[in-house]
Amino acid sequence: MLNILNKILTQNKTSNTKKNQGIEETELFKNPSNLDEYKDKKLIDTIISTEKKENSNLNDLDDVIYKAKISKYQLDKDVILSKITRNELEESLAKIQFHKIIYEDWGFGEVDKLGRSSILNFYGHPGTGKTLTAEAFAGQLDLPIIQLGIAEIESKLMGETSKNIQQAFTDAQKQGAILFFDEADTLLGKRLSSVTQGVDNEVNAMRSTMLIELEKFDGIVIFATNFAKNYDEAFRSRITYHVEFTLPDYDTRIKLWSRMLVEKIPLFQNRDELLELCASESDGFSGREIRTCMRLALPKVLKEAHENQIEAQLNFNHILSAIAQVKKSQKEVANNSDQNSMKRQRAVQEANLARKILGTNKETQVESEEANSVSSVETNLVVYQKVC
Repeated sequence: MLNILNKILTQNKTSNTKKNQGIEETELFKNPSNLDEYKDKKLIDTIISTEKKENSNLNDLDDVIYKAKISKYQLDKDVILSKITRNELEESLAKIQFHKIIYEDWGFGEVDKLGRSSILNFYGHPGTGKTLTAEAFAGQLDLPIIQLGIAEIESKLMGETSKNIQQAFTDAQKQGAILFFDEADTLLGKRLSSVTQGVDNEVNAMRSTMLIELEKFDGIVIFATNFAKNYDEAFRSRITYHVEFTLPDYDTRIKLWSRMLVEKIPLFQNRDELLELCASESDGFSGREIRTCMRLALPKVLKEAHENQIEAQLNFNHILSAIAQVKKSQKEVANNSDQNSMKRQRAVQEANLARKILGTNKETQVESEEANSVSSVETNLVVYQKVC
């Protein structure tokens, strides 16, 4: 799909069509804004259909191990992100969509021989939408995606992990798919300088293989991690776009709560007022945690209605109670490890070919702040109950 624009122009030239809807072919690439006016839908549909037959007849690829899937998400419709994150994604999309203009028409390919591929890194807090965005990125480009974690690549047999990485790139090439690696700090971590045992050799071989495959690949690769600082410099410098996924700000939280408060949910109070209250109380929450709040709040509505024989309606009291539960879990269930614990976890991860790191590096001060935050929510809940 990356070369669809090329095929459109090539087919136009073959048929000696000099203009399309009043836009000359040469002008189409000279002025990218004209692409929005390119209306020969029949031609575009034909090329897209051909491309799909060539690249995505997935069931007929018997030698493929890592099967690609068609994404059901779109960036424009299904993903809520901060303005900064969305802008970085749109820039990376522009590089792909206008690749021919940049690398052929403008000649940048003469000095950037490896520019045929696009490598992105999504990093940030857990639950901020990295995996969903990777799928939606593929959906936006109308490309299938192969999604892999360390569990799909790791092997207990010496040398097999490197072979699995090679296979993943081969399969992505055959299927015309985006290759997405989750928990990427495992794969892209610093190579070991002091090799003392076989497992150390395996880790280094795995990472060297990844470097070689990235150099050879001419498609799209997306990495996602919660621990980008663990990346080896050799990988960091080869990644074109490092896209940070931050915790949502107030305006983004309004949008996330609005998405979760679907139309059919009966509300006790004004929707806009409820959204503002929810966004204010959920500062520091990820999108995943906001969704968890709704999962906790909705059963409370029905339980209360059943017990009191009243109409089931969601109010801020239910959501505030759910927010308190999530903040309590952040304090009491999350693994708030210190620096030494993080280092120990990292050592275990290296030895086991990178099992997922479970902890986060937070100081005691953070625990105190979280305790105060939970206490604040519980106080607000009592006050709100009295008001109601």
